[in-house]
Amino acid sequence: MKNALALSILALALLCAPPVHGGEPLATGPEVGSPIPPFQAMDQFGELRTFADLTGPEGLLLLFHRSADW
Repeated sequence: MKNALALSILALALLCAPPVHGGEPLATGPEVGSPIPPFQAMDQFGELRTFADLTGPEGLLLLFHRSADW
């Protein structure tokens, strides 16, 4: 049981650690707070949407999630 818990904690730590290549962290996306480039993406209904379409009166929260299988 202790070994399984230790392996689970190690796996979680490895998944959460920033990727490193040759001692330098790899660039994994835009910096926090940096402006996004113009884009178009299809929504769940097949409609093309832009940043302006998605932005409401209070702004837009854009979340980038890095999957474990990227």
